Parts: sequence; C-alpha cells; structure tokens
Amino acid sequence: MSSAPLTATPAPLLPAKPKSPPPQQHPVLSHLPHCTSLRTLAQLHAAAVKAGLAAHPALVTRLLTLCTGPDAGPAHLAYARQVFDRVPHPADAVWYNTLLRGYARSSNPSSSEAAAAVRVFVRMLEEGVAPDTYTFVSLLKACAAARAGEEGRQAHALAVKLGAADHDYVRPTLINMYAECGDARAARVMFGGTDGGCVVSYNAMIAAAVRSSRPGEALVLFREMQGKGLKPTSVTVISVLSACALLGALELGRWVHDYVRKIGLGSLVKVSTALIDMYAKCGSLEDAIDVFQGMESKDRQAWSVMIVAYANHGYGREAISLFEEMKKEGMKPDDITFLGVLYACSHSGLVSEGLQYFDDMKDHGIVPGIKHYGCVTDLLARSGQLERAYKFIDELPINPTPILWRTLLSACGGHGDFELGKRVFERILKLDDSHGGDYVIFSNLCANTGYWEEMNMVRKLMSEKGVVKVPGCSSIEIDNTVHEFFAGDGRHPKSQEARKMVDEVIDQLKLVGYVPNTSHVFHVEMGEEEKAISLKYHSEKLAIAFGLLNTAPGATLRVVKNLRVCPDCHSMAKLVSMVFNRRIILRDLNRFHHFEEGICSCGDYW
Repeated sequence: MSSAPLTATPAPLLPAKPKSPPPQQHPVLSHLPHCTSLRTLAQLHAAAVKAGLAAHPALVTRLLTLCTGPDAGPAHLAYARQVFDRVPHPADAVWYNTLLRGYARSSNPSSSEAAAAVRVFVRMLEEGVAPDTYTFVSLLKACAAARAGEEGRQAHALAVKLGAADHDYVRPTLINMYAECGDARAARVMFGGTDGGCVVSYNAMIAAAVRSSRPGEALVLFREMQGKGLKPTSVTVISVLSACALLGALELGRWVHDYVRKIGLGSLVKVSTALIDMYAKCGSLEDAIDVFQGMESKDRQAWSVMIVAYANHGYGREAISLFEEMKKEGMKPDDITFLGVLYACSHSGLVSEGLQYFDDMKDHGIVPGIKHYGCVTDLLARSGQLERAYKFIDELPINPTPILWRTLLSACGGHGDFELGKRVFERILKLDDSHGGDYVIFSNLCANTGYWEEMNMVRKLMSEKGVVKVPGCSSIEIDNTVHEFFAGDGRHPKSQEARKMVDEVIDQLKLVGYVPNTSHVFHVEMGEEEKAISLKYHSEKLAIAFGLLNTAPGATLRVVKNLRVCPDCHSMAKLVSMVFNRRIILRDLNRFHHFEEGICSCGDYW
C-alpha cells in the first residue's frame, strides 16, 4: 500500500478564514491618498487603529506626509503631531524629517512652533535616531519661518557638534535662518565662510536681502555671482525679479526677462509668475498680461498673482472676471486668490460683490486671515459705512490688530468723522502707541474738522513719546538707474535741479487752475502760503519733475512712493499728465495710480 504524498494536507476541520491582507496592502491604506479633508483623514485613521495598524510604518508615513504637505493647514500639522506623539518609540528618520518639514512649511509660523520643532529634534536624539542633512535643513527652515533666532542658534550649535554645519545644503539654510531672524552680521559671517561662494549660498543671501527689503543689495550680490561665473537657477531669478519689483525698476526687470529667456528658464511656471508680479509692481500691467496669456500652463499661484495685479492697478471688474474664469478652468482658489479679489473689490468700490466673495470663502473651506478682515474693513470704510466697519472689527473672532483699526482711522480721516476717529485712535494706542502714521492721520483729522486743541494734544503726545513720522521717499528709474528723492531734503546730487523744475511746473499748472490743497497740512501756526510751500517739495513732486527733465517728451514716468500719495500731489500729477502730455504711473503704499490726460485710474477713490 503506497503512502500518501508528503505534500498532501489534511482536509480542514473548519472553513478557512480569509487571509488578512498584508498591512501595506490593507484596504484602509488604499483609501489614504483619496482623503481631501482632515475630517475624512481622522475617520480613516480611526479605522486603521481598530484594525491594529496604529503604528504601522506605512500608515504613519502616509499620515505624516498628508498632514504636512504644501496645502496643509495648522490643524493638519497639529494632527500630525498627535499621530507622531502616540508612536511609542519612533525610529524612522523620515518621520522626524517629515514632521520638521511641516513646521518649516507652516502658513502661520510662530516661536511656539519653532520650539515644537526643536523638541521633535531633541526627541530624535533621545530615541537614538541619527539626524541627517534633511533634518537640519527642515529644522533651520522652521526657525527661520518663525523668526526664532534663539532656537535657530541652538540648532546651529547642534549642527556644528554633529559635523553637519558645513554641508552644502545646511550652510545656505543657516545663512537664510540668520537673515530671516534679523541677524545680518551672522548671515554675512556664514556666507563669507563659504569657499568662493556657491549658487545655493548666493541664492540664500539674495533671497534674504529681498525679504529684508534691501533690493539694491540683492542686485549687487546677483552681479557678484555672475562675475564669478556661477550659473543662476530659477530660485536666483525669482529673487532678482522680486528685487526689481521692490525698486519699481522696469527696465532692469526687462533686462532680467531677456536674460531668463537666454538661459532657458522662461518656460518655468514659477519664473513666469515672478515675471507677472515684477511687471505689475513696476507699473506695466500690459507686460504682465502678455506674460500671463503666453503661459502654456498656469498653476493656482499664477492665476492669483494676475488677479492681484489687476486689483493693485484698480481694475476690479477684470480681477473678478479672471477669478470666475479661473474657477471655470477647474482651478480651486486659495486664501491668496480670495485676498486678491477682495482687494480688487475694496479698491473699486464694489461693496456687495466684495461681501459676497468674503462669504464664499467658507464654501471653499478657507478660514479668513487678518488680511481678509482688513480688506472687508477697507471695503466698508471706503464706502462711508464707518460704523458698520467699526462693528465688524469689534466682533471679529480674533483679536483685532492695530492695522485693522488703522485702516478704519484712515477712512475716518477721509470722511471727516472726528468722533469715530477719536474712538478708533484710542483703540489703536492701547495696542501700539509707537506708529507715527497714526498720530499724523488723527492730527490731520483734528485739523480738518476744527478740533485744534485735540490736534495740539496729539502733537504734544508725539513729542513726549519720541514718535516720528516716516519721511516720504519716491523713486524713479531713468536709464537703468533708480533715483530716490526724500521730501524737502537735498540728498540727491541733482535735487536743486529737481526743485527748480518743480517751481516751473507749478507755475504752469497754476495757469490751468492748480491751487495747492493744504487741507492735510496741520501746522496751525502756518499761514496758507507757508502751507503751500511745505507741500511744494514732496518726494513724488521731485521725482516727477526729475523725470520731466531727464526723459524724452511723451515718455511714460513711473514713480514709486513708500507712503500713500497725498491729495495735493495726486491733483498735481493729474494736471501734469494733461499739460505736459505725459502718462504717469505712480505706485504708492496702497495701489497704482495711472494718470493720463488729466484723469486718474482710481477715479479719485483711494
């Protein structure tokens, strides 16, 4: 009798249970990539916990990745931290790096988040997990984003101790961290320690200079980089274009655009987006539109930047039309997109449309930030609904900032509402009593409404606290050189020529009805003639006069001012555009003004 083959198996006594799929193939994990909200992600995580997968590497990695991605918000990051903290002994460096990258990407960075990032790093060391260069890069970026210099210095010390500080990617991140935290000396020391400098280090220094509003220094570094034969990357070009935008240097920006084409970076979406932003901020909306329309593909940022460009130039209807077109293209708007469309509505007097778009943010799952609240405040206040704007700020779900109250104070000045302006001014002083512009706005309001005693009290308060008004500064680019003029002083080597030209221009303008608008000169002891003289040499007048002297007849004048243009300079620019047949594009603190044939694009609504 032959024996049964060795491979035979006895019949099962009970029906076999279906095998559980391996953890990496579990149905729960297959659904993770399809989660689009924190709520569905949390539900799926709960199912994973019940399935015994709470600490499975594939699950934890996916959860951390989804919760720390580019589009993740603060709630996602907090959830990622909870997931991470519940793992008994996390031993995967990727998990630590992913969480640290989340802190570096945070849309609302703070010192507490930087401290949390440092604690994650400390735990990494305690668990015996070896940090790598990615660890330090993300940790330092988190400190930089939060402007957390102390935590950044601690991270630097650890990088030195562990021999990572001189790595090709860590050193540039250190440079950026110190620059972002306001320690320019330390950033320079780190940069000087590089062997002749590398592209990444130059990128960090150029970007830091731009973010610190030092565009001239950024351009010097760019030229230095080229002189060393280092090939710029897209990161370099984007920062240089931002520097041109800050300066309002259109011709220099056009040169960079040509350079971008030569080195083959012109087709990159982010570079094209930076070009749109540069052209718009330099006053050439036409060039910005050309770049936008010429893009083969557009991401959400490109659409948003173009919407903001229309808004800044006062084309509210066009901004709204583009916003609607963006949605039809299937592109989901984000907080920046909505900020652009709200800004467009506020600067074009589109009150009902603006309020509707503000409500629509909830339908898109976007929580308004302080800038969105500022746009709504501006929207209501500009239209004269001052009490409604006051109530809106007072009932916000967050603590109002001085900027919100300052927006309303400016509108009170424009509408001549002393009583509400006084209440708003008092609210501002409780939050921040060091901003010179607040005192000036309220002083002007007191003067314009005849409250001389209150005006003198404000001026005395300014003197006691040592608060000074930021001096007006206007720049104009001529032959690839940016010329700066300050109100009333003679710093520019040709300031006397500019002042003489201002005198000649005003004499001609008086022939067509120009009368100095002295309503915003609040020196009560001055007579009308003295007030007119104090207005005469405002920085934008000097820049416009210098432009008339040094450009061909009919050439467009592009002026950038650091403060809001005053009513008298606004009137003067309108008349210059008519009398001298010039197009003048003036960018002030709030928006662009296009003066042509005696009319401004803002419709005197600014």
